[in-house]
Amino acid sequence: MKIQRRQALAGLGAAAMVPLGAGAQTSSKANANARPIRIAVMHFVHETVTFLPYDTVTDDFIYEGSPARGEALLASQPVSYIGGFVTVAREYGNVELVGIESPLGSKKGSGSGWITKDAFDHFLNKMIADLKTQGHFDGAYLCLHGAMGVRDVAKPEAEIARRVREVIGPKGFIAGTFDPHGNEDAEFLRHANLAFCIKYYPHYDGYLQGERAARTLIRCIRGQYKPVSATRKPPILTPSVLQWTGASPWMDLVQRALTWEAREPDVYVSFYYGFAFMDAIDAGMCFQVMTNGNPELADHIADDIAGTAWRLRDELLHHTKVVSHTEGVRLAKDAMQQGKVVLADHSDRTGAATWLLQQIIAQKLSNTLIGTIADEDAINTLRKKGVKVGDPFDMEIGGRIDVSAGKPVRIKGTVSSVSGGVMHGGGKAAGSQLWVGVKFGDGNVVVISPYLVQIVEPRHFLDLGIDPDTFKAFAIKSRVHFHRGFTDSGYCKSFILVEPDQPFVGTVRLEALNYTHTPIKKLYPYAANVVFTVKGPGKLGDYPGRDGTTE
Repeated sequence: MKIQRRQALAGLGAAAMVPLGAGAQTSSKANANARPIRIAVMHFVHETVTFLPYDTVTDDFIYEGSPARGEALLASQPVSYIGGFVTVAREYGNVELVGIESPLGSKKGSGSGWITKDAFDHFLNKMIADLKTQGHFDGAYLCLHGAMGVRDVAKPEAEIARRVREVIGPKGFIAGTFDPHGNEDAEFLRHANLAFCIKYYPHYDGYLQGERAARTLIRCIRGQYKPVSATRKPPILTPSVLQWTGASPWMDLVQRALTWEAREPDVYVSFYYGFAFMDAIDAGMCFQVMTNGNPELADHIADDIAGTAWRLRDELLHHTKVVSHTEGVRLAKDAMQQGKVVLADHSDRTGAATWLLQQIIAQKLSNTLIGTIADEDAINTLRKKGVKVGDPFDMEIGGRIDVSAGKPVRIKGTVSSVSGGVMHGGGKAAGSQLWVGVKFGDGNVVVISPYLVQIVEPRHFLDLGIDPDTFKAFAIKSRVHFHRGFTDSGYCKSFILVEPDQPFVGTVRLEALNYTHTPIKKLYPYAANVVFTVKGPGKLGDYPGRDGTTE
């Protein structure tokens, strides 16, 4: 598939339109004279793939640095939500931030299933206990995801907000930040006051949403912003791989949200695409609109943008081409003649799937970097052997976890790199991990990691001791995030999305999944006659305080 460069750049350029909140900044002197404010900062994030055959347990959140509290928590996301929140909050005088003991991300990333109730209760109870011991708070900031799946807890993020509300009381203000793959509805905002969601996929604007959360939360506490919200849920369920906002039609919905925020002061639009691989009662698309004391305007904008999404529903589902691994490798051979190419195995939710690796070997694809195949057992075996660069390698890797992972593949070659790994988004991997690169075939290298990881930028391979410039093709486990470094930058000329012939956990064929909680028969495109209606656009002059501009 050729990259639509103009559309991709247009989507990025729209970021400049995001308003920072008119009237939010006050002078340093005014800030210094304002009454002191105390804000609790908390974090509990997980994107749960509930169809995986194993649970996410307490130990998955415990490793060096996690849980974190105090300054360690406040410094845990320097370029994402918490980093933006802390930076802006500390620009104000008399604002104290308190990092409440919180788990950081799971060691397994999103490659794990239901969070056990014991694990959820363990960490939430500790968070609430720490919150209680820290004294009075004027507000709380919750860094969340929106697609956390907990056994026997229908809406975990709303439950977190409810528990926090019990501690800080009805006069305190609560703000949350979210990933756009959240399965959200109005429930979170029944207990909280503010919600800010990343707009782009890949997720470029987490830091910005953290900034917005801080600025608006402080304005609420100081009586300068009186939040009201409107929520709409068009009954649309889409797999993640279709949701790239660098091209139409998903880019069009982001642009619509940005346009409303640019033209209307103090308006914030959160667009949740939904996460189809979490079996939740509130799965699917959602829009939340916040205004400063203007419920009529919130309703108007929510109706407008939800109606826009509904009109685009066919395009949202059918604009992206996904092919089989066999076809993808064949296409890659041709594409490599024109430049570097990405083979994105979007459907692998365990990290251990070998379907693409099998085809790379069978079709004798050359100069290909495969990153990664997750195999914790293989990594433990290599650790015990004291693996080092130059060692001969002859092992079966991958597969085994479940039927979606396929059969293990025997690789014969030479160890070419040994490292501590990287996290999704860059930086050192959690804990003392071991990642091993093996050179095999005609200039190919496969990277073995203990868990699923998305390599989203070529430079991350450099952290593994691998020079990406020496390869012509990249076979990675990613749905959309790979665009961040591989295609949005022009590093690769083309990309090909692949999945197995059989519809496994991460498939685009959602009807093949065994949903228990998600009402898939009431959601487009799986419902026979689903209907969604909103009010007409009307006139803005119909709403208090507007200038009469006709939509």
